[in-house]
Amino acid sequence: MHKRWFLAGVFLTCLATLMLQVIETRLLSVTAQYHLAFFSISMAMFGMTAGAVWVYYNSARIAADTLPSYLMRFGSGFALSTAASVLLQVTHAPVLVLSASTVLTWAELAIVMAAPFFFSGVVVSLSLTRSPFPVSQVYAIDLIGASVGCLAVLMVLDTFDAVSSIFATAAIAAAAAGCFRASAPGAATRGATMLDRVLAKPWPLCAPLMVAAVANGATMRGIQPLVVKNTVDRRENLSFEQWNSHSRIQASRIYVGQPLLWGPSSVMPADIKVPQRRLDIDGDAATRMFRFDGNTDNARFLAYDVTNLAYEIRNTGRSAVIGVGGGRDILSAWTFGFRDITGVELNPIFIDLLTRHPEFRDFAGLASLPGIRFFVDEARSWFARSNESFDTIQMSMIDTWAATGAGAFSLSENGLYTVEGWQHFLNRLAPTGIFTVSRWYSADEVNETGRMISLAVRSLLEIGIREPSQHIFLATSGNLATLILSRAPLTAAELSTLQKASAERKFQVLLSPGRPAASPLLAAITSSVTAAELERATSGHLLDLSPPTDDRPFFFNQLPLTRAHKALSAEILEKTGVLSGNIIASATLLLIIVLATVLVLATIVVPMRPAIRESEPRLVTAGTAYFVLIGLGFMFVEIGLLQRLSVFLGHPIYSLSIVLFSIILFTGLGSFASGHVALDQPARFATWAALLAAYVFALPLLLPPLVQAFAGAGTLLRASLAVLLIAPGAFLMGFGFPNGMHLVMRRDTKPTPWFWGINGAAGVLGSAIAVAISITFGIDTTLRLGALCYLALIPTAYALSARQPAPVPAAGTV
Repeated sequence: MHKRWFLAGVFLTCLATLMLQVIETRLLSVTAQYHLAFFSISMAMFGMTAGAVWVYYNSARIAADTLPSYLMRFGSGFALSTAASVLLQVTHAPVLVLSASTVLTWAELAIVMAAPFFFSGVVVSLSLTRSPFPVSQVYAIDLIGASVGCLAVLMVLDTFDAVSSIFATAAIAAAAAGCFRASAPGAATRGATMLDRVLAKPWPLCAPLMVAAVANGATMRGIQPLVVKNTVDRRENLSFEQWNSHSRIQASRIYVGQPLLWGPSSVMPADIKVPQRRLDIDGDAATRMFRFDGNTDNARFLAYDVTNLAYEIRNTGRSAVIGVGGGRDILSAWTFGFRDITGVELNPIFIDLLTRHPEFRDFAGLASLPGIRFFVDEARSWFARSNESFDTIQMSMIDTWAATGAGAFSLSENGLYTVEGWQHFLNRLAPTGIFTVSRWYSADEVNETGRMISLAVRSLLEIGIREPSQHIFLATSGNLATLILSRAPLTAAELSTLQKASAERKFQVLLSPGRPAASPLLAAITSSVTAAELERATSGHLLDLSPPTDDRPFFFNQLPLTRAHKALSAEILEKTGVLSGNIIASATLLLIIVLATVLVLATIVVPMRPAIRESEPRLVTAGTAYFVLIGLGFMFVEIGLLQRLSVFLGHPIYSLSIVLFSIILFTGLGSFASGHVALDQPARFATWAALLAAYVFALPLLLPPLVQAFAGAGTLLRASLAVLLIAPGAFLMGFGFPNGMHLVMRRDTKPTPWFWGINGAAGVLGSAIAVAISITFGIDTTLRLGALCYLALIPTAYALSARQPAPVPAAGTV
């Protein structure tokens, strides 16, 4: 075999594997929900472990002279199955409803997603175990390719949509197969069937797959998901569509109609008609872009939206908007009198539309207005590093409708709705500045509103406010509530203005200093003057009303899994909103755990049992415990860091790419170093395990001050700090698997395939279990459990290294 071609094949295969894993999360965030990133990780691990199992059962027929042919064919299979997988996924409907059909739907999706990773797993396993080249070199190239893939996916997603990106990934996989073929020109390329002949010619597959990626990305009528978040993805009225690593943005054609307001007043004249566009975000969230010609009289209809109530008492000075979207809140600030307006938006597509794209820029009319600034940045980070102060900061409906209605974000972390995040916003207010936030409201169930008020009270307490109730005004219209949070106590004149405006527009006042609260629950929360009182006011309810923190940044998840069984009554299931959405999200998580367990048992655990039939029971027991612990420990640490650093880095896709890159790279370096620093003595092993456990235990202590100190740093610096934070722990984690295998193989090589499979099985299940632990008990708990898993390796390793007593001779023998 030609070494360079072989290593190039390994590099490209691993690069494509990690790209596919990350891109799948982007596709799932459109067709299903954001929190399913862990599902992509689980299915990748499941497929690759299943591939390793296949290698184990077929190793006898894979000789040195046939290895290139196997690598080539399975590499081609990886490419074709990747393309086939995405074609099946876009016609799939991953619905989130409480129905038996959901089980079948998600089981099908799991198999479809795992299939390409099976072929990749075969290629990687064969490369590592059967090639004639040093394993250390092959493994190093494996890890370099995987780590590069984690970062390359960001560039690919900013060029192609998710489906086209997967086609491009398939083309890379085909190129990898071509490299394997070039590594042994004389390898058998003929086959008995048409499929064999296709798999034996990988180079010709590259061009069609890349053409498919480019062509599909060049049209809005190409291959795209048919069902998006339980709804058919209709495209008849689209005029624009663009994907990037953050989201998929679709814009409708211009139409004239009554303006869509978040919380419209019931007295808004029905004859108000304005030209507008609907902008959809990932198929469920939406924002509006209104035509503006510079005449504020044409935008006065915005006064009928309860989200703009704060402008009645603050309309001069400096204004800031978190989440620009289609520019509606920027237009509101301008219409009510602000002439110094700052908009901070994470997604560059929106800023491009408002400032560069002629069709949309001229329609919105905001880019030409003096005094308006746009920043493409994560809002929490921008405000943390800014020294500017503002008279008004507005954050209206940031995140999707599905966040509360269908559970989209209920399992996903969000740093904009935590005590630590709100402190950054409050610190950027002028002495009499106002922070106004709008969220969904239900008169029957004030749970999300209650959590928003709980967050407001705790944030005020943290900055030294003694009577939070004097700083809070809350009004509602329809199913939306707007919070007005003042840094200084609201004056009598300000309260009179707000109450008068509310009465004129038929907004219901829920909270106002000096007036009885509309809800006893809201009254109890608002009247809290200490953290202990707030905890008592928010405890004892079915849903979690406690203020979210960076440790539990799941603002939209209000149904802890420990209370899920209490919500499963016919009366509750018929309700909509927060509770039903949380039930669906929690049920989906539990369903995935069950499906993963069944798949692991059926394809990994049961098939691998023959490997331990003739092995020593004590070795099997201790070894199984060891590899389960490192599988769970690794995933608990990985998922915990993904969630914690998502808040720090500002977006799940950044966290996924950077955390995976760091863990893969430094775990690989640790594995490589383990060959030179053997942990073959109990004292050495115990020292390693204790150091690793201590470091992971320390992460919950290290992360908060790091996030606080560098929250205002740029994305590149925050990413670099994240890599440095991950590196020591990941390096030490890299010692776990090879040293475990070394301990086992010193006594018996036969059960090693079983331990390989068990480790993969634990990893598959560990990702889902880690998510469940984080949302219920906190991310820090997940990390600490990971540390305990590594600490528990010490007794299992001792059992693996202990010598077995010599058998006692039977009576009458010598």
